[in-house]
Amino acid sequence: MRVQKIKAEQTYKLRHKILRPHQPFEACQYDTDHDDDTFHMGAFIKKELVSVASFYLESHPEFQSSIQYRLRAMATAEECRGRGAGREVVHFAESELKNLNADLLWCKGRTSVQLYYEKLGFQPYGDVFDYPPIGPHVIMYKELG
Repeated sequence: MRVQKIKAEQTYKLRHKILRPHQPFEACQYDTDHDDDTFHMGAFIKKELVSVASFYLESHPEFQSSIQYRLRAMATAEECRGRGAGREVVHFAESELKNLNADLLWCKGRTSVQLYYEKLGFQPYGDVFDYPPIGPHVIMYKELG
């Protein structure tokens, strides 16, 4: 497995297929995808992109950390789950974030994958909330130290 930075456009197919299959393709393209402080990571098995995640310089108002990044649009191909691709994407990104002096990584995670994020060292924060039209989410965060 190989993990590396990728272009925003490379994330869209997996984002759409896994995260927003019942929405228009444009729903998986975000305004902040091309910001200077944004980066995208992908895991490849052979030459196939099997897991993606995007990282945005964005502060959550409830956290007091100085440099925060938001993890968004993490998706792993169903047939490749359980093989460590998503974990490797996050770990590789954490190294990059530490080089950027980030001290906190947070996300709005679907409650259906809350335990997955907890295995990656994230902690839940606050109450479960609805994120229309996707469903129940919870804020998850991880101090990067």
